[in-house]
Amino acid sequence: MLRCHLSRLMGENKMKVMDVARETGLHRNTVTLLYKETATRVELEAIEKLCRLFRCEVGDLFEVVDEPAD
Repeated sequence: MLRCHLSRLMGENKMKVMDVARETGLHRNTVTLLYKETATRVELEAIEKLCRLFRCEVGDLFEVVDEPAD
Protein backbone atom coordinates (compact mmCIF):
# COMPACT_ATOMS: atom_id res chain seq x y z
CA MET A 1 0.00 0.00 0.00
CA LEU A 2 1.23 3.48 -0.82
CA ARG A 3 0.64 6.21 1.77
CA CYS A 4 0.64 9.88 0.77
CA HIS A 5 1.86 12.40 3.33
CA LEU A 6 0.45 15.47 1.58
CA SER A 7 -1.98 16.23 4.41
CA ARG A 8 0.88 16.25 6.94
CA LEU A 9 3.04 18.49 4.75
CA MET A 10 0.12 20.85 4.21
CA GLY A 11 -0.57 20.99 7.93
CA GLU A 12 3.07 21.72 8.76
CA ASN A 13 3.03 24.57 6.24
CA LYS A 14 -0.48 25.76 7.20
CA MET A 15 -1.74 25.37 3.65
CA LYS A 16 -5.20 24.56 2.34
CA VAL A 17 -6.06 22.56 -0.78
CA MET A 18 -6.66 25.75 -2.76
CA ASP A 19 -3.28 27.16 -1.63
CA VAL A 20 -1.49 24.07 -2.97
CA ALA A 21 -3.52 24.11 -6.19
CA ARG A 22 -2.74 27.79 -6.76
CA GLU A 23 0.99 27.46 -5.98
CA THR A 24 1.53 24.33 -8.10
CA GLY A 25 -0.95 24.86 -10.92
CA LEU A 26 -2.46 21.44 -10.19
CA HIS A 27 -6.22 20.96 -10.39
CA ARG A 28 -7.98 21.24 -7.03
CA ASN A 29 -9.42 17.75 -7.49
CA THR A 30 -5.93 16.25 -7.93
CA VAL A 31 -4.75 17.85 -4.69
CA THR A 32 -7.91 16.74 -2.86
CA LEU A 33 -7.53 13.11 -3.99
CA LEU A 34 -3.93 13.04 -2.77
CA TYR A 35 -4.85 14.82 0.46
CA LYS A 36 -7.56 12.23 1.21
CA GLU A 37 -5.34 9.37 -0.03
CA THR A 38 -7.98 8.24 -2.50
CA ALA A 39 -6.01 8.84 -5.71
CA THR A 40 -5.46 5.74 -7.80
CA ARG A 41 -2.78 7.26 -10.05
CA VAL A 42 -0.65 10.38 -10.09
CA GLU A 43 1.22 12.05 -12.92
CA LEU A 44 4.97 12.42 -12.44
CA GLU A 45 4.62 16.13 -13.16
CA ALA A 46 2.24 16.48 -10.20
CA ILE A 47 4.69 14.70 -7.89
CA GLU A 48 7.50 16.95 -9.07
CA LYS A 49 5.44 20.11 -8.49
CA LEU A 50 4.50 19.01 -4.98
CA CYS A 51 8.09 18.11 -4.11
CA ARG A 52 9.28 21.50 -5.35
CA LEU A 53 6.56 23.33 -3.41
CA PHE A 54 7.35 21.58 -0.13
CA ARG A 55 11.10 21.34 -0.86
CA CYS A 56 11.05 17.62 -0.16
CA GLU A 57 12.01 14.34 -1.78
CA VAL A 58 9.54 11.85 -3.26
CA GLY A 59 10.12 9.62 -0.22
CA ASP A 60 8.93 12.43 2.05
CA LEU A 61 5.69 12.66 0.08
CA PHE A 62 5.02 8.95 -0.44
CA GLU A 63 5.75 5.89 1.68
CA VAL A 64 5.24 2.18 1.04
CA VAL A 65 3.57 0.51 4.02
CA ASP A 66 2.51 -3.07 4.58
CA GLU A 67 -1.20 -3.76 4.39
CA PRO A 68 -2.69 -5.25 7.55
CA ALA A 69 -3.22 -9.00 7.38
CA ASP A 70 -6.85 -10.14 7.52
